[in-house]
Amino acid sequence: MSLSSSPLQRTIDRALAQTPPGRGVWVALSGGLDSALLLTLAADACRRYPRPLRALHVHHGLQAAGDDFERHCRRLCARLGVPLYVERAAVDVSAGRGLEGEARVARYAAFARRVGAGETLWLAQHRDDQAETFLLAALRGAGPRGLGAMPAVRNLEGRCLVRPLLDVSRAALKAESSRLRLCWVEDPSNADTRLDRNFLRHRALPLLAERWPVAGASLARSARLAGEADGLLEEFAAEDLARLSGDPGRLPVAALSRLSPPRRRLLIRHCLGRQGVPSPPAARLATLLEQLEARRDAEVRVSWEGGEARVWRGALYLLAPVASLPAEWRAEWDGRASIPTPLGMLVSELVREDGRPAALVLAPRLGGERLRLEGRGNRDIKRLCQEWALPPWERAGLLVAWHGERVVAVGRPSGWLACAEGWRPD
Repeated sequence: MSLSSSPLQRTIDRALAQTPPGRGVWVALSGGLDSALLLTLAADACRRYPRPLRALHVHHGLQAAGDDFERHCRRLCARLGVPLYVERAAVDVSAGRGLEGEARVARYAAFARRVGAGETLWLAQHRDDQAETFLLAALRGAGPRGLGAMPAVRNLEGRCLVRPLLDVSRAALKAESSRLRLCWVEDPSNADTRLDRNFLRHRALPLLAERWPVAGASLARSARLAGEADGLLEEFAAEDLARLSGDPGRLPVAALSRLSPPRRRLLIRHCLGRQGVPSPPAARLATLLEQLEARRDAEVRVSWEGGEARVWRGALYLLAPVASLPAEWRAEWDGRASIPTPLGMLVSELVREDGRPAALVLAPRLGGERLRLEGRGNRDIKRLCQEWALPPWERAGLLVAWHGERVVAVGRPSGWLACAEGWRPD
């Protein structure tokens, strides 16, 4: 059966032409109709325009049929001459995102483990999937970012995720699969309408299509427009950030307060996203905006899962949750080798200027420690923190290096802030 004359094959050829020269392509293969067809079309394209092609199957371990899916994927890949890699994913159904959400998290973690940075992974989602995702986001009360649903291209920790079939209907994919006499497996869980996406697919969307035959295409178009709007809002927020400080982790409260509430919310979400910190729920964000009006000396702290915001000296700090060193923690160290700490690996060495070996003990700062600085004498570390304008929550994570009864350095796992006379970082 000829493939190259097919409109769908031409779509895949164009997607292949847009991948970086010399780079191969991965295809996420579940064994269902959509991914089986995508792999078949990709194999044909990569034969005519030689590129390395590999398939990746994620075994979730959630149902007995999972082994059958894997066997089918192996048969398909053997027939097409495509190497198959299988990743087994652990789905934590107790983590609070529901079965569908946790399976998705596990699946993307498997993608990141197997697909290398700079490589491209093709996913087989199509226009009907996009319509379902848009409706799910709307029912959650999502804004433009959520309503943008699935982007055609996105970055996953340095990997390029591409959905080349996103403008194609499932009906068109099924017709092409039948024309090519493809075999695929049906996931029994796809018929379970207790799952939100399946309810929309089998009950809600067919009902909408009875009244509005182009409902699926219209919803997918709305998702694309929402995605464009979200992109424009991100540009707008980036301009506000550049005007205010340029630092996504620290915003001047006075300047932030002069923005309208929607622009404040947008800017805060933008800054958190720039740092890889999740945005707070709407109620927590509203609480944060209210507390920004507190008096200047108020200690404002608003936290949520995966992030927190603090106000100090007229600035709003947006950051991941701050950890402190356990008061009882101690570690012996020679000053040379990297050493793990509860806050991460200590990578900055500490040596005596006279070259003699050192027997050091690392401990948390508990208060009252003093450091003898060259040309300044003994200085209280608390006062040094004030000189450095170190926010109070960062002081709780300071490491103190002791040599016998004497403090010889203070700093963080990423580096030393000050060393005593006779000592230096290396």
